[in-house]
Amino acid sequence: MILRNRLLTRLINATRGLPSRFSSCDGTIDPVPSVERYLALATCVLALGGLTTACSSEQPEQKGPVGPVPQGLERFYGQALDWGECEPYATSNMARSSFGAEGLECARLTVPLDYAEPDGPEITLGLLRHQATGDNRIGSLVVNPGGPGASGMLNAASMAGPTADTEIGKRFDLVGFDPRGVGASDPAIECLTDTERDADRAHDVEYDGSSQGVRDTEREERRFAAKCAERTEHGEDMLAHLGTREVAQDMDVLRSALGDRKLSYVGYSYGTRIGYTYAERFPRNVRSLVLDGALDPEQDSVESLVSQGEGFGKSFQEFAAWCQERSGCPLTGDPTKAYQDLVRPLLDEPVDVGGRVLSYDDATTGTIQALYSERMWPQLKSGLIELSQGTGSTLMALADMYNERDSSGEYTNTQDAFVAIRCVDDPPVEDKAKIREAQRRYAEVAPFLDPGTRPSAARDACAFWPVDSTSEPHLPDVDGVPPALVVSTTNDPATPYQAGVQLAKALEGRLLTFEGNQHTVFLQGNQCVDGVGTRYLIDGTLPPEGKRCA
Repeated sequence: MILRNRLLTRLINATRGLPSRFSSCDGTIDPVPSVERYLALATCVLALGGLTTACSSEQPEQKGPVGPVPQGLERFYGQALDWGECEPYATSNMARSSFGAEGLECARLTVPLDYAEPDGPEITLGLLRHQATGDNRIGSLVVNPGGPGASGMLNAASMAGPTADTEIGKRFDLVGFDPRGVGASDPAIECLTDTERDADRAHDVEYDGSSQGVRDTEREERRFAAKCAERTEHGEDMLAHLGTREVAQDMDVLRSALGDRKLSYVGYSYGTRIGYTYAERFPRNVRSLVLDGALDPEQDSVESLVSQGEGFGKSFQEFAAWCQERSGCPLTGDPTKAYQDLVRPLLDEPVDVGGRVLSYDDATTGTIQALYSERMWPQLKSGLIELSQGTGSTLMALADMYNERDSSGEYTNTQDAFVAIRCVDDPPVEDKAKIREAQRRYAEVAPFLDPGTRPSAARDACAFWPVDSTSEPHLPDVDGVPPALVVSTTNDPATPYQAGVQLAKALEGRLLTFEGNQHTVFLQGNQCVDGVGTRYLIDGTLPPEGKRCA
């Protein structure tokens, strides 16, 4: 909301670092990747040749249309899907590795660019599927990791192996899709080149709150918005029809094409917004919704930002207490001041990291990355020790994980898509006094991220976006929707616990509380949470009121 690369953090199923689990070169899955595994994988995927994937379908598979079909959209709802090998769909080294796993198959779903003009331009969405391994199949389970802008194909690929022999894997086809503009979907949002993004990360101009600094920052934000429109196919028309409103409509086309009369869905983080938007738009087409790491549907972007800052502020204090109990922790005394003393000098003197520089923004981004899960705290401790010694390779690697940059310098388009989607999903904040106040409030609840500079009143790219926003915060009307299962974690840094409480109430669903320090938890190895969610997805059984897992 405030600046593209400052404060607002992607709402993504990020306990795994990227929006999917990391596959190693031997095909195993690491639920929470280490920095070393990330770097090793980014290198080893370059050596992967032909990998075994699911066999291509002999002919396109047509299962639709199924269920209600809006007038004029019959050919989309009834389209055949031509499933085949996934490697041609890979748009990054990480995808090239993940998509080579056994049993995966991919296809393209065609949808209108503008649903109001179904005979106009068309776009396609990338799909990835792992078919049910048992005989008593229920249907498809569609998953989305959040972002916005994260790859659902990578998410499904990462989940396929660990869930294959579970009740979920036996009873459901696991299906992930790249939302419009994301990853393998065509066209994809294009704003910055890899070189431009490296340069953007290396300079901390947005922390200059002077009048000249504000002008410089807004000039860059304006340029960014213009580049998105210029470099993305269909230009402003694509940007105007990129939001969650359209993604929910795409998901209903997908439901029908998969042959499912009703949708079964698991949405993480920002994916919970896709879920409740779908429920509001297509209430009679919902079978079950698991929404983990929820957004509060009534919060505007400023309140969401401050709530998120409070979550990361608490997570930092939890990490600091853990760190101080271990030898070598550089956060001595007041941990907030100790951290600030480590990272603030980077504003003036970035640290050289093998030909690149670790900026203040990268150091704090790497910190945020590690705060998504307590299992990454040891890496954060190592990174801060390195910084105290004048080096920054671990924090840079953590920032690269967050930004989805591999060792060859290639980025996914997640960051570009993140901005583009948020700019149409929420009204821009243009009041400069409100911007300064939001930063002041954020620094109060997350003081470790206070750069110690004058707050900038610079508007972000959304204030210069060439198209209007298409949504705004509101309480969804979900009359007729089956009760959803909302999972909320007590010390979730990115989507605070109370947001889950609010969403469960808004959807008249059931809240499942997980006591932990991470962002999202379902199908990540906690037997209690996984058991509750599995029972709900299979037969609709909700947990008792007040159910808690640890």
